[in-house]
Amino acid sequence: MLNLKGGTRPPWVGLGAAVWIQIASGNGYTFSLYSHSLKSVLGFNQSQITLLGVANDIGENVGLLPGLACNKFPPWLILFIGSLFSFLGFGVLWLAISNTLQIPYYLLWFALAVATNSCAWLSTAILVTNMRNFPVSRGTVAGILKGYAGLSAAVFTEIYSIVLHNSSSKFLLFLAIGIPVLCFCMMFLVRPCTPASGQDSAEKGHFLFIQGSSVALGLCILVTTVLGKILHISDVVSYILVAVTILLLMAPLAIPIKMTLCPRKATESETPEQQVGSSECLIQDGKEDNTKPLLSSSSASGLGSFYDTDGSSEVAMLLAVGEGAVKKKRRPKRGEDFKFTEAIVKADYWLLFFVYFVGVGTGVTVLNNLAQIGIAQGVEDTTILLSLFSFFNFVGRLGGGIVSEHFVRTKTIPRTVWMTCSQIIMIILYLVFAYAINGTLYPAIAFLGICYGVQFSIVVPTVSELFGLKHFGLLSNFMALGNPLGAFLFSALLAGHIYDNESAKQHGLGLIASSVSCVGPNCFKITFFTLAGVCAAGTISSIILSIRIKPVYQMLYSGGSFKLPQTSGP
Repeated sequence: MLNLKGGTRPPWVGLGAAVWIQIASGNGYTFSLYSHSLKSVLGFNQSQITLLGVANDIGENVGLLPGLACNKFPPWLILFIGSLFSFLGFGVLWLAISNTLQIPYYLLWFALAVATNSCAWLSTAILVTNMRNFPVSRGTVAGILKGYAGLSAAVFTEIYSIVLHNSSSKFLLFLAIGIPVLCFCMMFLVRPCTPASGQDSAEKGHFLFIQGSSVALGLCILVTTVLGKILHISDVVSYILVAVTILLLMAPLAIPIKMTLCPRKATESETPEQQVGSSECLIQDGKEDNTKPLLSSSSASGLGSFYDTDGSSEVAMLLAVGEGAVKKKRRPKRGEDFKFTEAIVKADYWLLFFVYFVGVGTGVTVLNNLAQIGIAQGVEDTTILLSLFSFFNFVGRLGGGIVSEHFVRTKTIPRTVWMTCSQIIMIILYLVFAYAINGTLYPAIAFLGICYGVQFSIVVPTVSELFGLKHFGLLSNFMALGNPLGAFLFSALLAGHIYDNESAKQHGLGLIASSVSCVGPNCFKITFFTLAGVCAAGTISSIILSIRIKPVYQMLYSGGSFKLPQTSGP
């Protein structure tokens, strides 16, 4: 029986609130919407704007502090810190771009890094909390949240163009005030819950509903963007589309509302622990009455039966260890909880890091140079290319979670197999880009968006399955450093250098290469050949990793449901 009184809420409330916060956490993707105004209003040159872009990437991806904090502080405090960073950082940028204050360049650089670092705090809080609330549906939850992260840029673009009429100053003020207000409204809904067991018959339908509403949201934004470029849409129609977008964003909250209005009667086959696990949240200190059924099942004498009957065993073990009921006296094995220092000495962790680094590092290189790639192949308006990439990036994130979750349960296939498949496709795509074959740009961008998105939705649950949920926030945020590292190596050093050299050859050595556009396949040919070679190395590494961790997945998912291996003494 669902009961929302006394401080309890179903875990679906937290997931619905997390969708909104995940959209807000995409503020790091919006740099291109106001960078041109920073350049024109403040008189910056392209080199200074490029360095601000580095600050944007660093702030967005460096999440070691929130990774450490998520195990020590409640989610609402992590969200509060992220909101504060957004307010301070974007507030300083707004003061500068509105000419309210004269702010030195170095302070603007630091302010942008602080502003986008809010992404790491917000996304870590909701991802860690919901992964623990739905421990047996990790791939699905990761795919949903990462999918909404992929859509966040498109949502912000719609707000910027339709609601704020392309005003960079108003947009920065919106980021400075709107994100904190949104987080304050949602932060207390995102809280640790008694984990969902995965045995609720309605759970699959709930996930399908959220996935369907996210797909509808993505299609709505894509159609709005494309039609806005082709047709002149009136203000009335524009605001109607914004209202539809808001309704689709609210769709996940319909699940807890439905559960409240139409509570499901428990079946005879469900245990009391399963009934509690599907409906109630833990009080913040974790010591209220709601935790008693879980903790009582976590005693040393009852662990075996608990593992066999309840999919929430990992969180039960986590709580039991925290309470001192269970003590680990040996180094953890794959599938158990690792400390950060224990994980980073493992070959599996670095293999996964390298595979992820290759996938996102090469993909973000194309994303960062998308406008130049389009112009080099004769496409003048590159906005549709960005919208296309963003939508299919969302498809890859959502689909990667769904597909990997299905096959890991039915065939115990390691999730990293899908990283292997996607990187094989990326090798082919980079060769297509290198030769600039006519008519292939748009479909190649779409397929690359899917492959790029798959990397995000696969690495998140994989880290938790190999190294546990206890220190998942820190482990996953360290893994995320592969994104800015790849952007620096493949985009800034490789692609930018080769592009400038080719541009200088085309227009004469006496010209400044950055002031002119390069045209033709040679602008990026060497870059794409290099990216294809790097992906080949990533594919081999991914195959090795998948073979190594296959026994782990057979142990975790044999029988079609998640279970944690029993711990034993030394």
